[in-house]
Amino acid sequence: MKPVSDRALWIFAAAALALPLIADGNKFLAFVLGMTYISLLWATGMNLMYGYVGLMPLMFAGVAGIAGYAVVHLTRELGWSFWVAMPVATLMAAIAGVALGLPSLRLKGFYFTLCSLVIQTVLTLAFIFFPTYTNGDTGINQIAPPDWFGGRLSGLGLELMIALFTVAGILICAWIARSPLGQRFVAIREDDILAEAIGIRVVRCKIIAFFIVSLYAGVGGCFYSVYIGFVSPRAFDVLVSMNIWLFVAFGGRGTIAGPIIGTAILAPIPFLLQDLQAFKDILSGVLIIVVTLLMPGGIYGAWLARRRRVQQAGVDSARVQESRV
Repeated sequence: MKPVSDRALWIFAAAALALPLIADGNKFLAFVLGMTYISLLWATGMNLMYGYVGLMPLMFAGVAGIAGYAVVHLTRELGWSFWVAMPVATLMAAIAGVALGLPSLRLKGFYFTLCSLVIQTVLTLAFIFFPTYTNGDTGINQIAPPDWFGGRLSGLGLELMIALFTVAGILICAWIARSPLGQRFVAIREDDILAEAIGIRVVRCKIIAFFIVSLYAGVGGCFYSVYIGFVSPRAFDVLVSMNIWLFVAFGGRGTIAGPIIGTAILAPIPFLLQDLQAFKDILSGVLIIVVTLLMPGGIYGAWLARRRRVQQAGVDSARVQESRV
């Protein structure tokens, strides 16, 4: 699919950094915006694996949970600064993600997804049954905001920082997608046997992708913990992984704009419909069916396909006119 232009990326970056300033007067809107940015950071990471490599990692939320719990432990129990704890926790999550994902890297399609689902289930059970570290199903509350030059970073400042990391994550993903590494990812997605035959080290590329994607999950998990101020196993279960996948699939996988569109539309819905829990679950199921059957390329993918058809029709029409002349 056609990549997003540099101009469009920078316009999005400027808008994304300006939105927290606009929403600052409304606490609810600012909170929804902050959660949308965290979801977008996660969706960008998921898109790198699902959209470009062609593997659906349903253990994504579990990896984010490893970082989320680790950053809480490092800051609360050991007294570390959040800005020191976050890269350490993120690296721990990335190493754990690669280690847990290694057995499944030679699998393809449904089998990889099923294996990652099993890993996600194991991680969720670990979060529940190791109460000494995670406080079990009760969760950990009253998590302090990040430290910031002797004070606390909260409110608008924290939302701007989350927006900054999200924008940086999207720009990095766009750079990777255009790089030789990104081209190898796409080759593996299209046909990993052929990719290996032309000299691409498929397993090595998958490990690199797993590591990068786990970094996205880890950074998002760290910011989630301090932004919400509460973590529990439910915050990092398989439904969260499914929602992140849905953001990517709904917007358009394998594109930079797709996850942005999907997250902007779907991420605020649970907060706007928080009094209609049953309806939210039904809506998620309906959207999964619609995306799978009617829009396998997502909204942005469908738009690109329609534009290509229109352009091709214009070219064909011009050729017909030339032939008549």
